[in-house]
Amino acid sequence: MQSPLPDPFATFRLDGRTALVTGARREIGRAIALALGGAGARVAVHHAGGAEEAADAAEVVAQLHTSPLPGPAGSAAFAADFSGPHAGAVLAAEVLAAFGRVDILVLNASVEIVQPFEEISAAAFDKQISVNLRATLHLLQALIPAMAARGWGRVVTVGSVQQAWPAPTMLVYAGSKAMQHTWALALARQYGARGVTVNNLAPGAVETARNRVQLSDPDSRAWLLERIPARRFGKPEDLAGAALLLCSDAGAYINGAHLQVDGGRMLG
Repeated sequence: MQSPLPDPFATFRLDGRTALVTGARREIGRAIALALGGAGARVAVHHAGGAEEAADAAEVVAQLHTSPLPGPAGSAAFAADFSGPHAGAVLAAEVLAAFGRVDILVLNASVEIVQPFEEISAAAFDKQISVNLRATLHLLQALIPAMAARGWGRVVTVGSVQQAWPAPTMLVYAGSKAMQHTWALALARQYGARGVTVNNLAPGAVETARNRVQLSDPDSRAWLLERIPARRFGKPEDLAGAALLLCSDAGAYINGAHLQVDGGRMLG
């Protein structure tokens, strides 16, 4: 008698795991948070702290709590303005105090300030570095060592096409994303033998609020669409499956990868 086929979806399950998704109140972060919760993880839904952000995050948590699966029942929202000097460390401490552990860290929150190179202001530079890099560093420092001590952890940095093809008006943002990717490579090398994988997930032209101005211009939209082999723009949900792979045992042997979810945009 032949043995039954193994369940190919079992390794995607995240029952008993706790995930922290930064910038999870809308769009890409929200889609990833819901995917992880749908796979059974308890999710810490981070937002920047404003009234609109808090309302959006509460909706994400409510949606997680309607899941029939046991994991998301303990999900909660956490506010932290990453422009503050210690916000990343404070957020990590609050999530650990509430949940006891973090097994999965998805670094999605970022800020993008569009300015010509000659006009980059100190304030714009400082804010992008604070949100995109300093808070990221503090979260990594606070959470990765404990993952390694337990022998299991997943870190996913959410990058951008800008880290490879920087626009002239996004010098600081593009540089911060490139540095974040470099950190992911370094940490993948450092912690891979201890059960922690670190990967970069790079979205292409996704229809989000950040891209709305460019994609609302008919000429810009047509120009960009012509350069995407899939001949469509991405949706936030297009990132969810890739994130779930990288955050689960299904992706246990993927470490230090740069996974492009861009419809083939980077093919040239």
